[in-house]
Amino acid sequence: MLTPPRTVVRREAGIYALERALQRRGFRYVAGADEAGRGACAGPLVAAAALLPEGRRGEIEGLTDSKLLTRAARERIYAEVVARALAYAVVVIPPGDVDARGLHVCNLAAMRRALASLAVRPDYVLTDGFGVDGLGVPGLAVWKGDQVAACVAAASVLAKVTRDGLMRDLHERYPDYGFAEHKGYVTPEHAAALERHGPCPEHRFSYVNVAAADRRRRGLLPPEPPAPGQSDPPGGTVGVACGDTARSPMLVGEDGAMEGGVR
Repeated sequence: MLTPPRTVVRREAGIYALERALQRRGFRYVAGADEAGRGACAGPLVAAAALLPEGRRGEIEGLTDSKLLTRAARERIYAEVVARALAYAVVVIPPGDVDARGLHVCNLAAMRRALASLAVRPDYVLTDGFGVDGLGVPGLAVWKGDQVAACVAAASVLAKVTRDGLMRDLHERYPDYGFAEHKGYVTPEHAAALERHGPCPEHRFSYVNVAAADRRRRGLLPPEPPAPGQSDPPGGTVGVACGDTARSPMLVGEDGAMEGGVR
């Protein structure tokens, strides 16, 4: 039996080229998955999956990595993805699950759930950066997939717009932290708020900077001195603390929210 010729997709061919190539090889339904909030130290982790129609019906003007878009562009594209997608799903993982099970485990589980929740079963799956096993269909991890594959970019927009909205809601409940501005990521303003007020229930206590701020708040560590020329403590790096989890274990999905649709 002859091996079929290898398919070569060049980056300059555009964001729809990879899906079109897979469809020409017989994979009609190509789904993409991505997440938002992996690098944040507060708020939920959100994963999304999207399956766009074939041909021009699935083309959305300006679609690319959600991080490269303005808020207005993201929200416009979000509405178009929801309107045009053959199927989509969004899964929200609360910070307690991230603390209990670990970021990477939760990230894989969330993307797996989002893909499994699609009302149209994909023939092939593209993911951003790393593979997701246990899907029952072939898949490919694509470096910078949200800039290379349209379905991954669509999932990226779904995840980010959903998470940004949740962080704005959290700002109403916890206005001292500025969640509406930095969305739970580490900034000098967020680090200063952590030192001033200590963590809130929406912080990830398994992260080094949050665990340290919590210990300082409880008097278990001395206050962090400000850097020269600063009145507030600077932002730090985010890592995972070992053995300092301030939450009860929860299974992924117990408190997760899900939304989706099929057209």
